[in-house]
Amino acid sequence: MVERQVTVVNSSGLHARPAAAVVNFVKNYKGTVEVINNGKKGNLKSIISIMSLGMRMGSELTLMVEGENEEQFADELVTFISKLEG
Repeated sequence: MVERQVTVVNSSGLHARPAAAVVNFVKNYKGTVEVINNGKKGNLKSIISIMSLGMRMGSELTLMVEGENEEQFADELVTFISKLEG
């Protein structure tokens, strides 16, 4: 398992549209992809889980990726979240 840190830069946070984009990005990854925000853990393959964490602009997230090519996927996920707009 690898961990990465990322800050939510989207001015609206991870509301429905950006949350759906994250789910779409990670849905085909064959491993586990989780996030921690303010001590709460969620599954990044679930839009309900993402939205329940209340990730706003400036939220410091810990991403946890476990599976095949986890280092590469974690880096790609950080880049994706860092550039989210919506």
